[in-house]
Amino acid sequence: MNDISPAVEELAEGYDECALSGLSRRELAVEVCVSAAFLGVVAPTVLATDLAPELDVPLMAALVLAYALMMRIRFTIGFGYTAPTQIVLIPMLLLLPAALVPLLVVVGCTLGNLPEYLTRRRHPSRALLGVGDAWHAVGPALVLVLAGPVGVSLSNWPVYLAALAAQFAFDFGWSTLREWLWMGIPPRMQPSLFAWTFLVDGLLSCIGLLAALAGRVDPAAALLVLPLAGLLALFARERQARLDNALELNRTYRGTTLLLSDWLEGADEYTGVHSRDVVSLSLAVADEMALPPARRRLVEFGALLHDVGKIAVPLEIIHKAGPLDDEEWAVIRCHTVEGQRILDQVGGVLGEVGRIVRSSHERWDSRGYPDGLAGEAIPLESSIISCADAFHAMTSDRPYRRGRPLDEALAELLRNSGTQFRPEVVAVLTRIVEGDLRQRAGDWSRARPRTPSPRRSRTAHPAGDGARAGIPRDP
Repeated sequence: MNDISPAVEELAEGYDECALSGLSRRELAVEVCVSAAFLGVVAPTVLATDLAPELDVPLMAALVLAYALMMRIRFTIGFGYTAPTQIVLIPMLLLLPAALVPLLVVVGCTLGNLPEYLTRRRHPSRALLGVGDAWHAVGPALVLVLAGPVGVSLSNWPVYLAALAAQFAFDFGWSTLREWLWMGIPPRMQPSLFAWTFLVDGLLSCIGLLAALAGRVDPAAALLVLPLAGLLALFARERQARLDNALELNRTYRGTTLLLSDWLEGADEYTGVHSRDVVSLSLAVADEMALPPARRRLVEFGALLHDVGKIAVPLEIIHKAGPLDDEEWAVIRCHTVEGQRILDQVGGVLGEVGRIVRSSHERWDSRGYPDGLAGEAIPLESSIISCADAFHAMTSDRPYRRGRPLDEALAELLRNSGTQFRPEVVAVLTRIVEGDLRQRAGDWSRARPRTPSPRRSRTAHPAGDGARAGIPRDP
């Protein structure tokens, strides 16, 4: 698998489009509330602080411009970016009135994004985000204000460490709440997305403290760390190039998957449509079981391609209305191995999908094929696809039979739970189908009337040992 989470991939691909659009009514409401809370905390702190003794206007202007410059060096982290502003934030907190720093950060953020506004790569309404983006500076500013004049000295490291911890706490807390309300990013995703930000800020804090110590002797010396910005900019460009390559590779995998699916549908229309319907039901089960994004993608691709090996099966066998002989069964049972072989040739993500495809006809009791796996040895993704595949096969109309009614198909799944199917998957699928979620997977959930068909067959169409259990599995 590549090193980019599917969830992060989705957020990254939507980031540029999001930046071009104006704030929606909901987003605007969230930002107004976040900004109001920010000002409600910062304004009283500034008003209660005597700024005159520590205020060096030229140094303040220089540090704000330096902060804006650091904002231009961006390390993409999926749904947004982090910037090495910490090497400027620390000198601002220690060399300027700490109470004023959050407001200065707002100015620095706005100036840093100004080129995007001028070139129309970012909608002007998003300038409001600069206030909410400055929440990380509130925590350390409050710690330093409450600690009183501590000066710039390594002996004050406990206060500095507390300020850094407060920065992380405020940044994580407010950003998590804001992005959950605004973008719908679930809180469980936030720790992984913030890990990179906190790593960058934590490591650069030492450089920032070094700049502040130098600035204690000569304020201009605090700016000597700025040449480091050039090196960081090179690293940022390299990271962006790797991310762009990873996103392009993921698009290639998805495009290859759809191409193979279309190829399969061109060879056999029913098999192609069947695979797409199995995807819907499999994803519904995967979502209900809360599978991580990477495993959910395996379910999606595996369900779409679980029959790709049928490309190598003669159509006269696939379309045969009656029972198959032993030789035809042998050909049918090779289709999962052939599917893995095809996907292994693509490699990467689809190579991992090939393992799921290979096991999609295994049985819980080890009587499946091709490897006779049993129980937990069968990948969960394969078990989900196997159950969804059987349910859709039972409820689908074929030329030689009508699909079974919904309740009858569910009863058949339950009878074979623990023998053919993984019990937990059967339980989840049954709960989905019996509930109000039937539209999530489309036509697979439509109960069919029990009317006789002139071509209904008493013999289940062969596709594996499921036929012997009374479950018509497609070949």
